[in-house]
Formats: sequence, C-alpha cells, structure tokens
Amino acid sequence: MRYQNSNQERRRFLKLLAGAGAISLMPTSLPSRAQTRAKVVIVGNGAAGISLANRLIQHLSADQISLVGARQRHLYQPGQTLVASGLWKASQVLSTTEQWLPAGIKWHQQNANAFLPEQQQVVLEDGTKLSYDVLVVAMGAQLNYTLIEGMDERLIGQHGIGSVYPGPEGALATDTAFKHFMNKGEGKAIFTLSNTPIKCAGAPLKMTFTSLARLEQTGRRQAFDVNFTTPFKDRLFSIPVYNDFVMKRFGEQGVDISDEKTLIGIDVASKKARFAIGAKETTIEEEYDYIHVVPPMSAPDVVKRSDLVWGQGPHKDEWMAADQYTLQHPKFPNVFGIGDVTGIPLSKTAASVKKQVPVIEANILSFLNDKPLEANFNGYTSCPLITGFGKAMLAEFGYGGKLLPSFPFISPTEETWMAWVMKEQMLLPAYQAMLDGKI
Repeated sequence: MRYQNSNQERRRFLKLLAGAGAISLMPTSLPSRAQTRAKVVIVGNGAAGISLANRLIQHLSADQISLVGARQRHLYQPGQTLVASGLWKASQVLSTTEQWLPAGIKWHQQNANAFLPEQQQVVLEDGTKLSYDVLVVAMGAQLNYTLIEGMDERLIGQHGIGSVYPGPEGALATDTAFKHFMNKGEGKAIFTLSNTPIKCAGAPLKMTFTSLARLEQTGRRQAFDVNFTTPFKDRLFSIPVYNDFVMKRFGEQGVDISDEKTLIGIDVASKKARFAIGAKETTIEEEYDYIHVVPPMSAPDVVKRSDLVWGQGPHKDEWMAADQYTLQHPKFPNVFGIGDVTGIPLSKTAASVKKQVPVIEANILSFLNDKPLEANFNGYTSCPLITGFGKAMLAEFGYGGKLLPSFPFISPTEETWMAWVMKEQMLLPAYQAMLDGKI
C-alpha cells in the first residue's frame, strides 16, 4: 500500500460518504411518460449517449430511440490516469457497450458520416439515412495527434513517448514507457499541455504528479530533470485557486515550468521535441528521455464539416455549437449537444456529463411538448486532482470559476486522503450508476 491513514479517519469518511452516496444515488424526480411518437437519434455511444438513452427510455418507447456508434467496448476514461500511473490494470476501465444499453432501443453499430440538419437526417457510414425529430450529438473529442509533426498514436509506449488519452492500451503503454525511463536511473522528462480545449484538463497535471511520486519512490529524484511546458502565460489550470496551488507545488517539487511553449513536432529517432514559442514566430528543440504528449483536440471531423459547428467565436470551426445553459443548438432548435463535443466553457469531464444528462432530458421533453426550455447547466466540472499517492484535491467548479463543492466534509481547496479514495474507489460505481440512468 502506497499510502496510510488512521483507521478512525477511514471509518469516519466511509460513513459520511455512504450517507452522501445514498442521497446521490436516489432516482431524481422525473416527468411523466411523454405522449409523443417523436424519434430521437443519439449520435455517440460513449458515456453521454448511453446515459441519456437510459434516461429517455423512461419517457419514450424503445422504438423511438436510436443510438449511433461503432464502438463495441466501453471505456471508463477517468480511470486511464490510474492505469498510466501503474495503479490499475487496463481491464479495470473496460466493459462492453451492449451491457449498458436499455432493452429494445435500436443500436446502429456504425459511425455517422454526415449530418443534414436542414433535412433532419443523419447519414451513416453505409449510406443509410436516419430521420429524426430530435438529434443529440454526443460524439466526444477527437485526438489530433497528427497535428504534431512526427507524432502518431501508435508511437505511444515507444521512444520514450507516453500519452494517457487514447484508451487503456495507450495508458498501459504510457506506464511501460515511464518504467523504462525510471529504470535508466536518470534523465529528462517533459510533460506537455495542448493549446486547445482538452478532455479532463487536469489529466496532464495528474500524470505529472503521479510521475513525480514514482520518481521519489526510487530514492533518486534529484537524478531526474522534470519539465512542464504550457502554451499559456503563468497558467496550468483555468481556475485561479487550483492554478496557484499547482504552480506552487511544482516549484516545491523541483519542476521546471516553461511558459508559452507549444509542442509542434517530435523527432523519435533523436528523441527531440520541437516547440513553438509565443506566437510561433520562433521554434526551439529540446532533447528528452521521456515525454508525455497531450494532443490538440477538437470535435470529430464529421461535426466540423457540418452546419452544426460554431461559425464564429473562440470555438469557430472546431467544436459543436450549443447554448452553454440549455445545450440546444443556436440554429437548429431540435438539435442538442452533450459532453466533450460541445464548444462551451468547461464541461469536458464525466462529472459534467452527469450534470448535463438530466438537463438535456428535461429540455428534450419540453421541446417535444412545445414548452420553454427551463433546465440549465451551470458549467459543473469536477476533477479529482491527484497530487501524490494517497492524496488528492477534489476540484469542483462551474461557470465563472465558482467553486461548487458537493461534500461538506471534503474541502475543494485542500489535499485530502478522502479525495484520493473518491478517485480510486468510489467514482467508478457512481459512474456506472450514471450509465444506467440512475443518477
């Protein structure tokens, strides 16, 4: 066991958590069954799509709901940092899509190839056109590794390259690459941050903190040079209180922070990373022994080439357009976006999906009944920020950076063993309850 705590504290915490969990797992009050034959098509069979399908089945007949997505496996993505840090097995984040689907709905086991919102149709890969009365886009974020010259997802685990994002295999390969780095007994590690919005903005920081903990366990921490590069000025995290904490802690742990540096290329043969400095007028190369790559991200290409993408603003041409409160498309009122695919502030976490699903559920029912959309998403985002083995900070916040703590016995601005237990032991059961439509 990498961490210890008193039995008394553990018993107290589990008792409090059980009480809080009993409340959070109770079914929310739901409107009565809808009197409509409207067809709802959900594109994307990840956490958001499955959770919403399990909520809507309580209001609509199964034959009114279609789910589109080719993925056969279901990934518990919040657990991938634990796999990449050598704490979990890859199998712990894997299940099947089928086991979470409500009985009777139509699952089209292929991906969308085009959106035709003017015709209220989705075109599948085989050319089939699905008509809908309501469309929900829940396709997640696209990992654009190829925008980094010389980088390919298949390189993860080789040439000192790690990246937690692609899936359990990539996370496991990241763990292997870091073990090779540690076994050298010395060397330089570079942890990067993308200049685009990313899923789980805390993941690059978690990977740095757990890697530091592993290096400290070797007893040779001083033999390793650890660097963190950020494209932004004095910013590693968007919420000031957490940004200040990470900046201070990295300083205490001897991490060299480099501002306004964006990873734009990797030479795997020479183990050199190329960075753009500032406004990309100059570039530099740095040698590394290990590098953790965070790729640029966007909505999937099929969204980007459709009329559903933002046509203006900071997310122009990159993310799906959606009202940040109702999650309704600003041009097509019978279209909604949920989860990572949307170009709204914050929201690219599983915890955000948990809060968004009942909002879209309520607003779809209101739309079908010609009523105003009154359910609003407050930007809730949660990031159990691992700061070492056995300690974490339960960062919970919403729009405007407002702190939104869920548990009165866990401070959102302090490192605690309780937050660690939440991350390692309690969040997966809560996530599975979300998939089932129970919370």
